[in-house]
This record gives sequence, structure tokens and C-alpha cells, in this order.
Amino acid sequence: MMSKRIAIPSNGELLDAHFGRAQAFTVFEVDGNQARQVEVLSAAGLEHQHEGLASMFKRNGIDVLVCGGIGGGMIDSLNYAGLDLVTGASGLTKDVAQSYAAGTLVSTGSVCQEHHHH
Repeated sequence: MMSKRIAIPSNGELLDAHFGRAQAFTVFEVDGNQARQVEVLSAAGLEHQHEGLASMFKRNGIDVLVCGGIGGGMIDSLNYAGLDLVTGASGLTKDVAQSYAAGTLVSTGSVCQEHHHH
């Protein structure tokens, strides 16, 4: 399996449950069932700027966004940019990345408004 780069909205070591307000995204390289932190992307100034965030992820080679809740507008921008999305995660970013790598993280499809499509 090819390695993937996943980004998790973070506040220190914790997953930031509010995607649009996250100041940073912790990036992990996932290879097989191992996740290794590679960098932290600053999202300062990009809060709630859907296209800005989506293009930052693309520029940095991100394949998947793993988050808690997320709004429909952001989902549309990520989908448009060709990024995969896993929602409903919480806890320490390293644990979240590890469960993603292990295949035990199941997307809940939790959206911050009544707007949903797969």
C-alpha cells in the first residue's frame, strides 16, 4: 500500500474539534499500519476560508483530513480538491493517526449542520 499523508486539526497534542477554527494541522505519514508525525502546518489567518485551507492541504501533499466535526461548505471544498475526509475523531492526534493507520477509525459522517452527502 502506498503511504498517505493525513492532516488532523490540532490544538497542541489534542485534536481540535472545531475544524474551521483550528490554528494548526498536525501531519502524519501513514505507511501500512504505522503513523509517524512529520510536520505541523499553521492555519493562522485561514480560519473558515474553505478554499484557502483546501489549497494549503493540496500544496502540502495531504491525502486525507481526519477531524471531529466539520461544516458542509468545508466538506464541499475538500471534496472539490479531491481530498478524503474522516469525521467524528477525538483525542490525542497521535492516537487518532494511529487508529487511522490501523484501520480502526470509522467515519461517523458528523457534519456541523444539516448538509450531508457521500
